[in-house]
Amino acid sequence: MFALVRLGLSVRTLAADDPRSSAVAVLREYLDALIVAGLAALLLSTYVIRTYYIPSVSMVPTLRVEDIVLVDRLAYNFRPPHDGDIALFRPPVAFEGSPFVKRIVGAPGDRVRIANGVLYRNGSAVAEPYVNEPTEYDLRIAHYDIYVNGVALSPRTADIPPKSMWQAPNRIPRGFYLMLGDNRNYSDDSHIWGFAQFSGKFVAGPLAGKVRARFDGKALAIIWPFDHLRILH
Repeated sequence: MFALVRLGLSVRTLAADDPRSSAVAVLREYLDALIVAGLAALLLSTYVIRTYYIPSVSMVPTLRVEDIVLVDRLAYNFRPPHDGDIALFRPPVAFEGSPFVKRIVGAPGDRVRIANGVLYRNGSAVAEPYVNEPTEYDLRIAHYDIYVNGVALSPRTADIPPKSMWQAPNRIPRGFYLMLGDNRNYSDDSHIWGFAQFSGKFVAGPLAGKVRARFDGKALAIIWPFDHLRILH
């Protein structure tokens, strides 16, 4: 994008050397439009939208390996993350620099459990047509922790906030989200490393007190390949 803007500026400068030609005047108008469009695209890609390459099978069938997704970087500047969103975020464990992408299945204040392959949120079963196959593990939030197959996750290896940060023993605390892949049984997600954290330094897990948590945006659409082009709801 920088190269496109620089090219337009360079050619416009050359065209300005002969302002008498009507052809040059038309060329300058087109170049002005090109420069403005390039600058607008640069600002959009820097501050408003970004693309994200899907590297793993964790979100199959919704997102396939090598899909390219358009992401709204400002989505969570105006409203908090919401149940059902497909979000990009920094996980509370070591990663290679690229954010994770998962679906939010539990937001602050929610009661969440998975039993016999069914997700329940606040006591009601959630229809999940996007899930690749029934979940093979049971999960519940209870006693200020996340329990997977009856075993509590450890705050040493998972982002499980201390009891003082919880508003209720069986509800997701403020500022934390339960994130699961749509390919539920093959996803590195909250059933392994605990909650995703909206902001501040991670309060538990291997990155506790060392790295700042963040949400990078909401996935809006698949823009490549063309046979998978669609809006993400």
